Amino acid sequence: MYTDPIADFLTRIRNAAKANHKVVEIPASNLKKEITKILFDQGYILSYKFDDSSVQGTIKIALKYDKETRESVIRDIQRISKPGLRKYAGASKLPRILNGLGIAIVSTSKGLMTGKQARQLNVGGEVICYVY
Repeated sequence: MYTDPIADFLTRIRNAAKANHKVVEIPASNLKKEITKILFDQGYILSYKFDDSSVQGTIKIALKYDKETRESVIRDIQRISKPGLRKYAGASKLPRILNGLGIAIVSTSKGLMTGKQARQLNVGGEVICYVY
C-alpha cells in the first residue's frame, strides 16, 4: 500500500527510463490515464495502451529514446504537489519549466492540462509535476 499513487506512477516511469526499459506497466486510475495522455501529446512517450481486463486495469507505456544517443527523452520527472504539502498556482504564477523546454502538468477546474494551456485559458490550479 502506497500513500501517493501519482508519485509511484512518476517513479516507475523515471526508473524505467533510467534502466532503458522499452515498456513500463503501471496500475491504472483516471488521473494517471490523463497524465499519460498529456505525456503522449507532448512527445515524452512513444505510445500507451489502457488494459481494462482486470478490476483496476493497467497502463502500458512505451518509453521514447533519442535515436543517436539512446538516452530517454524524459530527462527528469518530478512530483511537485504532495499529499502532505499541496502546491497551487494562479494563472499568472504558473511556472515555466527550463524556460519553456519542459512542461508543468496542472490540475485545474477545467481538467488536467499543461501549464501553457492553463495560462492560455487563464486558469490556475494544483501543480502536479514537472517533466523535462
